[in-house]
Amino acid sequence: MSSHKQYLFVVICVSILLYQTDVENSRYSFNVEWHDVEATVIRPFILFFYNVDGTVELYDTKNHKMFLRRVKCDTVTVDDLYIGATVTVFSRQMKLIEFGDEFTRLHLGVMKQRTYAMIKPEVVEKMGEIFKIIISNGFKIAKLKMAQLTKEHARELYAEHEGKPFLPFLLEYITSGPVIAMELIADNGIKKWRELMGPTDCEVARKDAPGSIRARFGKDKSFNAVHGSDSMESELNIFFPENRIDQYKSPRSTATFKNCTCCIIKPHAIQEELVNILYNDDSDNGFKITAIQLFYMEHANAEEFYEVYKGVVAEYSGMVGQLISGASVAMEVTGTDPETPVNFRNLVGPADPDIARKLRPNTLRAKYGKTKIQNAIHCTDLPEDGLLEVEYFFKLLE
Repeated sequence: MSSHKQYLFVVICVSILLYQTDVENSRYSFNVEWHDVEATVIRPFILFFYNVDGTVELYDTKNHKMFLRRVKCDTVTVDDLYIGATVTVFSRQMKLIEFGDEFTRLHLGVMKQRTYAMIKPEVVEKMGEIFKIIISNGFKIAKLKMAQLTKEHARELYAEHEGKPFLPFLLEYITSGPVIAMELIADNGIKKWRELMGPTDCEVARKDAPGSIRARFGKDKSFNAVHGSDSMESELNIFFPENRIDQYKSPRSTATFKNCTCCIIKPHAIQEELVNILYNDDSDNGFKITAIQLFYMEHANAEEFYEVYKGVVAEYSGMVGQLISGASVAMEVTGTDPETPVNFRNLVGPADPDIARKLRPNTLRAKYGKTKIQNAIHCTDLPEDGLLEVEYFFKLLE
């Protein structure tokens, strides 16, 4: 190797090392908002995250003073830091509004990119397998909702095709059954999602991108399993509007409220990417997931939802803390008869995973639970509460 090439090689290596050191020792800054439920006000803060040790600080911008001094916070990681995200800092849910400085914008703004994704009607029943592919390819599912589109929603979704001859077929098809809308986060997320989807024509996908979702689950150019778009903001706003007025116009959930029970995949299970495994387990046991949505629970909501356990189980406070520690996925699970809550609870298993592993090792909590608090899944305990818990999420909270 010539001396000139050796010099360039050394310069490049040193630059890489300096960049890695810079990132590892970096302090990221975000403008965040906390909805103070008791005072019914939005409080602005600056959130600082220290990458070297995972510690956080909170600065109160209204009162111009430090609100929380630098401390370790296990519920916040660098992967959680992107615009629009909600992070939980010691029971307070902070929404990331904008980058706090240019350093953060340059390091995280380019890396983490949001994109819109949709699972089409004909493959909704394959959602477990598709989620598994999405997660295993490095995507974070930041928002999730199963919904039934109206013709008006569909026209808004496919506004770019207005006036084209195939639009009537497209509208008929996309409203023929429920869809699953998602916001995905990944480095270079838009391009990465397009590559994972594969070519629009599934026959071409099977030749040129055999590992893609369309190659595996699609049929042809029309029934091609999944959708993605560069104009993500408008499409995400259809399903996940920020404005309260627009929320009333968004597609409603697909909950049936018949022969149903409630299932919640808890934050710790989602963080460890078990959600895909749990869906697959459900599919072979006579149950059907008829509604699904990702929620960030407020403290007051979690207390209200778990009120029946207050003063009854010693783990009540811990259960509330776990439910508000991050995103959870709520589902309406339906069966063929009114005994669905009892039958599904038998599949989930005892509340204590250690007991479940000894007595019923094939249950979900035996497989994925850690402790009585981090037991992977909440399911309705009392048969008469099945409908009430489903309504709590898919009528009240939605």
